[in-house]
Order: sequence, then structure tokens, then C-alpha cells
Amino acid sequence: MATTKNEESIAEGNGRLKGKFRSATEAFEAALKRVPLRRAKFILRLYVTGSSARSLKAIQNLKKICDEHFPDDYDLEVIDIYENPGIAREEQIIAAPTLVKKLPKPLRKFVGDLSNTKKILLGLDLYERQDPGDPLNNAQS
Repeated sequence: MATTKNEESIAEGNGRLKGKFRSATEAFEAALKRVPLRRAKFILRLYVTGSSARSLKAIQNLKKICDEHFPDDYDLEVIDIYENPGIAREEQIIAAPTLVKKLPKPLRKFVGDLSNTKKILLGLDLYERQDPGDPLNNAQS
């Protein structure tokens, strides 16, 4: 059976297309082997109320804690509950600013401007209680 020129070009194009997909897939798989995927150890969400003084202080304090104690090992999402009230309802946020530690488990919530670094580190399981006289030894985690 005779084929038209258009049918021949379509058949040839499919072969070239498959070759392009195959080479792209091979390149992707090679890249995965070279650079291991990194997943952040800490996944944090900070719920704030606009640019209020407490919200800005909480952002500043949290950024400082993260950069000092686990740099490059966290994902932080700041959510303005004035712009996204539905998210606050879904996550049961009743006060702001509120920090939610999604991962690692267990989920934990911290309310306030996050100025008490030791309590935040304790809640993130990064602070080891060494001193028996430390008032944080009696704190609930």
C-alpha cells in the first residue's frame, strides 16, 4: 500500500519524538544518581496576622532559631490568616502568631512571638535538658 508524504513524516516524527523522550528520561535518571534528593528535616508553618508587631517579631525570632540551630534543613511557610482565613480554620488556629511543626512527628503548636528560644528548641526536640535546676526540666513538651 502506498503511503503519503504526510504519513511518512508523521511516522518519522514519532520516532524522533520517542528518541527525545528517551534521552530526556535518561538525563533525568542520571541527574538523580549524581545528586541525592534532599528532604528538609523540619517542615514548619507560621501563621501570622498581617504585619503586626507580634507577627514580625515571631518571623524574626523563628528565622534566627532556624538559621542558628538547623540551617538548610528546614522548610518554612509563613501564612497570613487575614489573607487565608480558611486555612486557619482548617488547621484549627485560634491565636496568632502560631508555629506548627508538621514534621518530624509529632505535630506541635507554639503560640506567641517565639522569643523563648529554649522552649521552642525543647518543643522541636533540639534542646537537651542538662542542668537539673533548669526550669525547663519541669516544662511539658
